[in-house]
Amino acid sequence: MCGIAGQLALESERGDVEAVRRMSQALAHRGPDGDGLWQDGPCVLGHRRLAIIDLSEAARQPMLNEDGNVAIAVVGEIYNHLELRRGLEARGHVFRSRSDIEVIAHLWEEHGAGTPELLRGMFAIAVWDRNRRELMLARDRYGEKSIYWTFGRHGLAFASELPALLELPGVGREVDLPALDAYLALQYVPNPSTIFRDIHKLPPGHLMLARPGAAPIPRRYMTIDHTPRLAGIDEREAEREVRRVVEDAVRVRMMSDVPLGAFLSGGIDSSIVVACMARASSKPVKTFSIRIGDDPELPYARLVAERYGTDHHEEMVRPDTIHLLPAIVRSHGEPFADPSAVPTRVLAQMTRKHVTVALSGDAGDEAFGGYKRYVWSHVAHLIGRLPPLARRGVAALLGRIPGGPARWVREYAHHLHTDEATRYLRFVSHFSATEKAEIYTPELRERFARDATAERFAALLGASASSDPLGRLLELDVRTYLPDDILVKVDIASMAHSLEVRAPFVDHHVMELAASLPTSLKIRGLTGKVLLKRAFADLVPTQIVHRKKRGFSLPLARWFSGELYGFARETLLSRAARERGLFVPQGIESLLERHRRGEDHGDRIWNLLVLELWYREVLDRRATSTSNQRSAVRQGTS
Repeated sequence: MCGIAGQLALESERGDVEAVRRMSQALAHRGPDGDGLWQDGPCVLGHRRLAIIDLSEAARQPMLNEDGNVAIAVVGEIYNHLELRRGLEARGHVFRSRSDIEVIAHLWEEHGAGTPELLRGMFAIAVWDRNRRELMLARDRYGEKSIYWTFGRHGLAFASELPALLELPGVGREVDLPALDAYLALQYVPNPSTIFRDIHKLPPGHLMLARPGAAPIPRRYMTIDHTPRLAGIDEREAEREVRRVVEDAVRVRMMSDVPLGAFLSGGIDSSIVVACMARASSKPVKTFSIRIGDDPELPYARLVAERYGTDHHEEMVRPDTIHLLPAIVRSHGEPFADPSAVPTRVLAQMTRKHVTVALSGDAGDEAFGGYKRYVWSHVAHLIGRLPPLARRGVAALLGRIPGGPARWVREYAHHLHTDEATRYLRFVSHFSATEKAEIYTPELRERFARDATAERFAALLGASASSDPLGRLLELDVRTYLPDDILVKVDIASMAHSLEVRAPFVDHHVMELAASLPTSLKIRGLTGKVLLKRAFADLVPTQIVHRKKRGFSLPLARWFSGELYGFARETLLSRAARERGLFVPQGIESLLERHRRGEDHGDRIWNLLVLELWYREVLDRRATSTSNQRSAVRQGTS
């Protein structure tokens, strides 16, 4: 796994080795098994190692090709490395290690910028070619691994995590207000932006080539296509093909020279992964689950653990676990308000006590249509085909459903007449443009009068090649929610504890097959993931196959009405929060009180809480640290 950092200085300048060393040190948690620095003129590469495959010194990075003209620093695992190695050896390439990563240096010699397309796996790659004086950065197809970058007077700098780039002298820390506005809507900052105006994310499936002094331009090397090309496929044949590719994706991810296990939530996806692992392993699989208070999720995990005789481990998450939030905020380096980041962090910490690698069920929903919002979006599409009078009647009926828990259904009914992007945004947004206007200061209210997030969603949906409504929504999530929320959450939480997590459903063979299947094999009636469930019905307990979809989140509605109400109020209405000039205190106070009276605004309060803690833990703390350093310098020279 590991972490990478590096710099490509301006023309005629040498790279700043000490700056890259500091960035690399900030990634020490990602690679406790060793570190490496390498320089060639303007280029400096740094690497932190978590040894997974080939634990010998021969697999240390940065790594060179035979003649030393190509240097690489890579995060990730390449699952087809043996096949690639055999082909390269047949063409005369000589290898020095058993490492899966070494194949990348040799592939570059033959294929250059075409290298990422040949790889099956998760990766963030930096390749420096001495002869071409060219650096390539590349990110895997769906975004399991990240690359953050910035370009300025220091040249190009990059790192596996955003906080590492903040160690680089002179990197701008100006908050990007449009990114903040998008964060409030989505609970994450969407790529290619970060919360900082001068720091960017390389999008999934993209690479960029850079030369000293020239501003790099990211470009896509793979295409996401959710056109249902297999619309006429026989259902039995589709089941067999899904079963084959998923089992193969699990099998290749079990390669490891260190202990390996699996996350087991009790949902269908992680249950399928564990079942496939158990069938492919001669030893009991180590499985890991957590329980959130009185959540009944864990007994379902035990059903799978008992069926396959796994070596099962469990842990509980309670309200006081919120003490982890500041550390989580610092790890991300920017606001990130998916509440499941907390239980994921607890799960990763527990798992790392027993294994170094864990498989997860992430991306099963985005691949096969598992979220409730997909079902209701599909229903909205069907309602939209009704005659106008009938359509209005259905909307009126849904809009009269009483009760607090049905608030989202009433909102759904209200948006049935709107365009596809606006309607879908109501399913995934925390703050609508109207709700943000209720808490923004007048200046921000005027600046963000237009709903930029809805406009971006509309542009992405409009750019889709798919004529299938569900396909367009799945493609939208694969470009946004999957890499910017689900995968980065797991990567940050796991690597904070030096744990590598592999997601078989993100395998591009699985994702491409799923994308080519028709909606009728994913959603029927009000049920999602139909084909996936049928393909593995014989391996997963019936109770899990037929249970409703449940999230892996916190009971925020209850916590912010009870144990955490005082903490939220004190934090969000503090003097420091008021002085940031973002929100009117009356709007925040109204939100808190309405929640306490029975309306559910738990996710919105959490969103605001994470934002304020980010200001405190990242910007305020760094400003204080810098001020103290300057004071010490002045005292030392007086």
